[in-house]
Amino acid sequence: MKNSKISLIEIKRYLKKKGLDIIKKKNNLKKNDWSPLSRTIVSSLFIITFFYVAPVIVEYKEERTNFSKDFKNNSKTNFQKVLKGEDYKLDNKLIEEHLYEDVLEFEDLPNNTVRLSAATIEQLFKDTKYNLNDVRKEKLVKPVTLSLLPAEIKKIENTKKRKDLFIQIILPLIIKENNYIKADRKKLFGILNKNNNTNLEKKWLNKKFKQYGVANRDLSTLKIRMDEVPVSMAIAQAAKETGWGTSRFAQEGNALFGQWTWSGEGIKPAGAEDGTTHKVMKFVVLQASVKAYQRNLNTHSTYKNFRKARAEMRDKKRELDSLILTEYLDKYAETGKDYVRILQQIIKQNQLTDFDNAKLLPSSLELESLI
Repeated sequence: MKNSKISLIEIKRYLKKKGLDIIKKKNNLKKNDWSPLSRTIVSSLFIITFFYVAPVIVEYKEERTNFSKDFKNNSKTNFQKVLKGEDYKLDNKLIEEHLYEDVLEFEDLPNNTVRLSAATIEQLFKDTKYNLNDVRKEKLVKPVTLSLLPAEIKKIENTKKRKDLFIQIILPLIIKENNYIKADRKKLFGILNKNNNTNLEKKWLNKKFKQYGVANRDLSTLKIRMDEVPVSMAIAQAAKETGWGTSRFAQEGNALFGQWTWSGEGIKPAGAEDGTTHKVMKFVVLQASVKAYQRNLNTHSTYKNFRKARAEMRDKKRELDSLILTEYLDKYAETGKDYVRILQQIIKQNQLTDFDNAKLLPSSLELESLI
């Protein structure tokens, strides 16, 4: 056997006797039967997946395309340009009717406001246990909303008592407006972080573009303008502009911040030069004055550097610093840098920064709505 040669035919015969050929045929049969089935299953899955996923992808692309057509989302790029002080193409055209549309809505409310006396207001604050010492410690403000300043405030001889009463009256109003802005800002960031935006969200954006004077609908500009004003800075400006609530503009027109207007109703300044047409804006309630003041700082080109400095603080995750931000209000008054110095002095002497982180407690109506 060692030297004998085995032919291929003999090997096949031997293997056939062992049944190997039969087993091989069975395996081929199974393989041939399974192959078309597996191909059919894979093909079916591919077709189903394609027809399910493709419309979703197309719809997603259409949504993003439509959103980009509606709004210029150059937010990150333009925001960095603003922080670096670089210029970028921006339509700053402001339409006053749109800017103060929500301010004018106060005029449509029922005019049933009553001017309370200083003594009545002081008693109201005592009854509600609302005092500034507690606010400084606990950072909580009672939701006492007054529409008018008391006429007797200018008769209060004790300076500290007069100042405290003025602060107590306007503090809830300032925080309330900041809360509105904070809620809007949160909603804006939520919209920016979404892939798809509803029609209601787009309508809301269009409304806010008008309110903040962003004519070219640039989202980065809206983000920079839609921000809070430090409470201490607002109190200081109101104190300076009204003489702690004693001025004629504050008493007759609820004008807390001395904003000028060249159209609409206003109060003509005493001793104004001949030919001047500007007036001091008047409001039906104090809350409207606060809203108009914040809108002015957040939209007027004069305060662009103020908004830039505030945006830088936000970018660095810093608290809004009123002593720094007041540096950019030199154009708010004709006295320029002297005006800034006085504001900073008011903030320091009266420790107004104690109120910057104060929170407004919910009113009884707001609590009822949560039950």
